[in-house]
Amino acid sequence: MAAQSPQREARARSTGLDSLAESALGLALASSLPEAMQTLVDALARAAGADAVVARVTDGRRRRLDAAAVAAASPAIAAELEGSRVALELMPEAEESDPDRLPEAVRRAAARVDARFVVMLPVHVDGRLGGSLEIMRSGTPFDEDERRMARLAAGQAALAIRAFGEPGRPEGPDAEVVLDVAGDALAAGADESRTPEHVVRLAVEATGAAASLLWWRRGDVLELVATYGLELGGDSLAKTSSVLERALDGRRAVALDNLEGAAPGEPAVSATLQLGQPPAGALQLLFEDDPTAVGLAALSTFGVRAATALRLGQTARAVTLELERTRALLGVVGQAISQLSLSHTLETAVERVSQLFGVDRLAVYLLGEAGVLDAAAVVGLAGPHVRVAERLLELMLGRFRSRGLLHVHDVAKDARLGDAAEAAAEAGIAAAIALPLRAHEDVVGLLCLFPHADRVLTEDESTLLLALAGQLAVAVQNAQLHEHAKRLGEERVRALEAERAASKRSAALYEISRSFAQSLSLDATLDAVAKTAAETLDVDIALIRMPDERREVLVPRALHVVDARLDDAVRTMLLKPQPFGARSIQRLFRLRESFALSVEGMDEIGPPATALVPFLERGWTGAAVPIATTAEVIASLSIVSTRPDVPVTDETIEQAAAIGGQAALAIDNARLYQQQKRFADTMQHSLLPRSLPELAGFELGVAYESSARVEVGGDLYDFLELGDGRLAVTLGDVTGHGIEAAADMAMAKFVFRSLAREHPEPGEFLRFANDVIVGEIAPGKFITMVYLVIDASGHLTVAGGGHPSPRLIGADGTVTGLETRGLVLGIEPGQQYEEVRARVEAGGAVVLCTDGVLEARRSGELYGFERLDSVLAARRDLSAPALAAQVLEDCRAYAQGELDDDCALVVLKRTG
Repeated sequence: MAAQSPQREARARSTGLDSLAESALGLALASSLPEAMQTLVDALARAAGADAVVARVTDGRRRRLDAAAVAAASPAIAAELEGSRVALELMPEAEESDPDRLPEAVRRAAARVDARFVVMLPVHVDGRLGGSLEIMRSGTPFDEDERRMARLAAGQAALAIRAFGEPGRPEGPDAEVVLDVAGDALAAGADESRTPEHVVRLAVEATGAAASLLWWRRGDVLELVATYGLELGGDSLAKTSSVLERALDGRRAVALDNLEGAAPGEPAVSATLQLGQPPAGALQLLFEDDPTAVGLAALSTFGVRAATALRLGQTARAVTLELERTRALLGVVGQAISQLSLSHTLETAVERVSQLFGVDRLAVYLLGEAGVLDAAAVVGLAGPHVRVAERLLELMLGRFRSRGLLHVHDVAKDARLGDAAEAAAEAGIAAAIALPLRAHEDVVGLLCLFPHADRVLTEDESTLLLALAGQLAVAVQNAQLHEHAKRLGEERVRALEAERAASKRSAALYEISRSFAQSLSLDATLDAVAKTAAETLDVDIALIRMPDERREVLVPRALHVVDARLDDAVRTMLLKPQPFGARSIQRLFRLRESFALSVEGMDEIGPPATALVPFLERGWTGAAVPIATTAEVIASLSIVSTRPDVPVTDETIEQAAAIGGQAALAIDNARLYQQQKRFADTMQHSLLPRSLPELAGFELGVAYESSARVEVGGDLYDFLELGDGRLAVTLGDVTGHGIEAAADMAMAKFVFRSLAREHPEPGEFLRFANDVIVGEIAPGKFITMVYLVIDASGHLTVAGGGHPSPRLIGADGTVTGLETRGLVLGIEPGQQYEEVRARVEAGGAVVLCTDGVLEARRSGELYGFERLDSVLAARRDLSAPALAAQVLEDCRAYAQGELDDDCALVVLKRTG
């Protein structure tokens, strides 16, 4: 548990004492011993922060201590503790907290509460053991303050036992005992704001009086401050006040007087208790009969304690008022320190100090860098008062250093001021109170009050001034630190701006690189550069141009317009080839020189740049910068701001050139990738059929798209017209990518072309093809293949080796998989391949595809046969080429535009 601050500890002690004080009042009002003891243990549990409190009293035969009241969070545990008892002979003689010395019953009770720390206190009544109190807690040991509260509670328990008697004893509470206990409760100071009401109510309930009136002296006049009991009319109140005056003239502590002319049912006797001596007030009890049963001595004691309680209440209210004034002052100063300037803080402080202490002349002085004292805030002073303050500061830093406050009662006669006394006389200063403004060990200034010579500070005023001086010292030091921090802050702002610019460039490069990594596309990369440049540089238009292959014109490749309303107009104006021969463009590409867009420059470049001239004349600004690698300038970046209030500056051009340099690598890589991809696609397509054969009654369609990767893929399809009029169709997929995959594609095409005529039936073809491929393909590689022959009547035979099953579409839209079984080609010789026969109905079709279609992914989920069959059924009315293209388009859309593998489809649709 963390240590509490002194203020928090003080509040905790105050709260604990308040709880016990309230319990004392509750004891006085209790109607039985169990009720009184329960009030006590509840208050002690709150005051001491205990998990459980047990109050015990002796039984009638005084052999044991029984639980009379329990305070515990759990009702079940409270019920168990209420049934516990301790043998009288096992009780410790004094307060005990050593577990080994506690009675066994108490140790068991502590274990039930899971308490590690226990304090047991005996309760003595009239010199003998009458009961005990046990406080228990699991968290931390009880400190001395909490033990004191427990001892106070033990004393209150003794009062309760004495008032109500021990269980089994015949005597009960009488008026004398109740008044005694009630007087103790009032003196404890529970809720001083309601002390008058408590006094009159307790007096009536303890004595059986018909009414009670409390009078208090305000100067020379007695005022009625509280009543309890009968409603008294004007005549009755006049009679009681006349009797009161006679009673207070005497010397008796309790005066009995008859009320003359009392009607039946009205009080007839007045008992007046003088409150204090000389009396500060009076408590008047009105009885219907002679109150001979009331012990006058007890009433007298009660009156003394009631007077004490009332005086304490008045004192407490006065102290509370003073504390409120102090808190208000410190709150104003604290708020000024935290929210306003130093000068305003000091002016507010001297104004409030002047009002609070009734001093018309005061000042706050601050030490400058050269050690010179300067008057920072002044009230009512003129003349050389600073000289007086300097001498006072010398004294406070010299032999009076240990004092927090120096009070010079008579400046003219005090030899300590020396020649400063003349300056004080000239400034009209008769006395001085000086407090150094000390922040930690540093003195930063001085607070001086210059009151009248006879002004005396009370202890509370001195304490308040010392606290205020501490607050002001902190304010001054904070202001000085603020100035230093402000200078550092300005330097940091400049560094932060440079860092922010660098961060913008880094973010721009990251966005461009991310776009290239995701798309592997030159166009997408150029679009990302244009968009990122516009956003990073806060411009409205960004245009990228690249030279054509002959470097004769600059071709617009990417344009980003921030305001969508200007997009069409800007595209019409700028998306046109730009002649390459202008001097400024030549210098940009040869010497890497940026240039600002100007009216003269656009005229020199010529159309379409001249379209910008009217807009530049209206306040548009812009520039063109190179996008260059270390080897060459590969493009130009033009930026335009359409807002005259946010122009393109030299700094903007510098940042644009930096972005261009960073983007050049990504653009160059994308350009190189595009060239390589074009070569790979050309090589791959060279192995595919250049035209489609014809089969009577059928329409053929194919669709093929290579993956986004640059390597050559391994998908292959081919057709061969057999001598018997049938058409042989094959679709295969070679493992791997690149040159080796291309070679295997060429080998597979040769095997198909050479074997299909000699072994046209699918099962036989695949058996021979596998034996050939086993001997030709590299170890660890293989080919999946499906082979199909079909005639003009729609009858087909198909076999496959590890390839996705062909899909047979019925005229009614049903889709069936032709499940072929067989090992992939190139693994093991001597394989057999099962043939499947079917017939394509008129209006139906058979579709072959590679696994690139089925394994297209979105968020880890495959495209699969279910989606393929759904598209085939829904679009079966399309022509064969359109159906193939539709499947490929749907597959690409599912993969969100980028295919990870080659995709090939062959569709044979029966038209008649």
